[in-house]
Amino acid sequence: MTGELSGRVALVTGGGRGIGRAISLELGRRGATVWINYSRSEADAASCAQEIISAGGAAEVVQFDVGTGDSTESGVKAIADRSGRLDILVNNAGIAIDSLLMRTKGADWERTLAVNLSGAFYTAKSASRYMMKERWGRIVNISSVIGEMGNAGQAAYSASKAGLIGLTKSLAKELASRNITANCVAPGYIVTDMTSSLSEDLRQSIQESVPLGRLGTAEDIALATAFLCSDGGGYITGQVLGVNGGMYM
Repeated sequence: MTGELSGRVALVTGGGRGIGRAISLELGRRGATVWINYSRSEADAASCAQEIISAGGAAEVVQFDVGTGDSTESGVKAIADRSGRLDILVNNAGIAIDSLLMRTKGADWERTLAVNLSGAFYTAKSASRYMMKERWGRIVNISSVIGEMGNAGQAAYSASKAGLIGLTKSLAKELASRNITANCVAPGYIVTDMTSSLSEDLRQSIQESVPLGRLGTAEDIALATAFLCSDGGGYITGQVLGVNGGMYM
């Protein structure tokens, strides 16, 4: 526990698994009280919270579907009512339903945008109310290198992650006067459950395209996110921080 974020209250959407879990743990290690959001995976969220608590930190779990505005508003309000404030929002919750354009179902397109993009809009809208009262806040949206460069078979995912970049820049301009920063972290290919299904040949091909010669880890993303949430990131807003090993520059 470093205490760097002591006294701060953070919400990490989709915070119980993969990159979200690593971010939750890192914010907890730095002293923040971490609210770990989940939609269905309660056991994962509870396990993450317990790991933070066992290390001497503070954590709670909260259930709501980020893709639904009313559910999100109620969930964020519950956090603020319990904790008295909300300082940090990390929009990490996301899904990928991959398919070639001609085979993409309308329902899959709409659900991807609802979770990945609308979810960030709803949570930012709700959380920023409390940040504005405190005149301090950090919003970090987890985008993707795919949102920057596109990828065949990922039209919905790419569009949603590109949309996050535009949303972030608008939030940054709108909220700066209240000392609230908004930034994107854009991971490259990260070793998570989402990428574990890649074939070994495809994994090797991707790795060879990365100048640093390795796939990223969830901890790589967590460290970058935590920096943007800290006082050290206080003069950075409206930016896209690519954590991709150099595969996209």
